[in-house]
Amino acid sequence: METTPRRLFSADSHCVITSDQVKANLASGLHDAWDAGMAKHEAMMAGPDFMDGGRLELEDFVDLEAASHPGYFDSKARLEAMDADGVECEVMYSEFDFTSKVYHVGEKWKECATAYNDTLHDFASIDPKRILITYQLPLIEIDYAVSEIIRLAGLGARSIQIPNFPSELGMPDYHDARYEKMWSAFEETGIVVANHLTLKTSLWDTFRRDPTPQKGIFTAMPGFAIGETLCWYILTGILERHPRLRVVFVEPGLFWLAGFIKYLDSRMHHHYDFPGVKELPSTYFRRQMAATFVHEPEGVELRHEYGVENVLWSTDFPHPVCNWPNAAEKIEKQFAGVPEDEVHKITWQNGARMYGIE
Repeated sequence: METTPRRLFSADSHCVITSDQVKANLASGLHDAWDAGMAKHEAMMAGPDFMDGGRLELEDFVDLEAASHPGYFDSKARLEAMDADGVECEVMYSEFDFTSKVYHVGEKWKECATAYNDTLHDFASIDPKRILITYQLPLIEIDYAVSEIIRLAGLGARSIQIPNFPSELGMPDYHDARYEKMWSAFEETGIVVANHLTLKTSLWDTFRRDPTPQKGIFTAMPGFAIGETLCWYILTGILERHPRLRVVFVEPGLFWLAGFIKYLDSRMHHHYDFPGVKELPSTYFRRQMAATFVHEPEGVELRHEYGVENVLWSTDFPHPVCNWPNAAEKIEKQFAGVPEDEVHKITWQNGARMYGIE
């Protein structure tokens, strides 16, 4: 008897946006400022505080077959790849992390930030109900951030990425009062806050010291740093003050998350004082947060620890261990023995609910 194909919702995948594409949306008089800013960032990353002459090969952070697919660069080809693999919707992240580069652009950063987000919109415009592009939000000026959230909501935005560690960019941490109207804007528009796996600056010291050929020590560490971001949302009362705020952690690694949340819960009964926090951290997580994963059998096993409704399957196209191609076959293997209603929640329902897809 033939079974009905699953509806699949990938909560994390990637695409390439180029400088030339952004400049097509930017006044020609600002091209020099853009180019100079990108060059400054590139020089900084190659310098002694970051890579210091080291390198990561392409195969260290992408699946070479997927990365060569036209759908990595072209949205029409991407829809064809999704169709071939039975994926109905993808939350998509640009490989071009503008929120780390915007600080090098200079006084015209607003125009550049707007042009960058317009370029993301162009990529997704072929079918914005299937390609759920994640926009990026600089925090240099909160009034701009709020206006950009509202503008992007008007364009149909469902996901906006913000920096995981604002203090590394010279900004106050997220408990600061300046962000209150930004959190309110996210609540009012219903747009999901995205905290995608990024590199904490201090990890570049590990990169420089890592003697393994593919920097295997360095690449094992980034996910754990998201614990700091999670704590800031919960333990400073942000989620208590903004109960309609929704946050998705992208690629954090599920295997440590369940134990970490239990640990946070246990400390609420000790001598620690967290003013304004009225619930257990696990309550806030289950109410307002979710986390994505790719291939983590141990994370699937732990699904009831952090909540079946709080786990989002993804292809993570085209990164290593990605669930492309043959997503359905890989799901069958990874979810062997899991009740069908839970598989449906994790591979479709949770993501569709979080991002407003019927």
